[in-house]
Amino acid sequence: MTKSELVEHVARRIDVPKKRAEAIVNAVFESMKQALLADDRIELRGFGSFSIRNYKGRMGRNPRTGEKVKVPPKKSVHFKVGKELKHRVDTLNETE
Repeated sequence: MTKSELVEHVARRIDVPKKRAEAIVNAVFESMKQALLADDRIELRGFGSFSIRNYKGRMGRNPRTGEKVKVPPKKSVHFKVGKELKHRVDTLNETE
């Protein structure tokens, strides 16, 4: 699902104009982005949680040349699926 498809779905679901639904979706995404940038954890019960993970620097290898390369430390967004969503996806696998 793309962002525009999400906007259309929200507009139909809560019976509002597309412009209003787009503003709602944008506000939610912006709030989530600001929370993650502030290093806050986002928990959506039944869906999952988003958090920032810190990775240490390490020595890596260039796959083309085999040359050792220093990989700097970094931060990355991590998503952990919630129990309810995980269970619902698992039941989809049983019906296939």
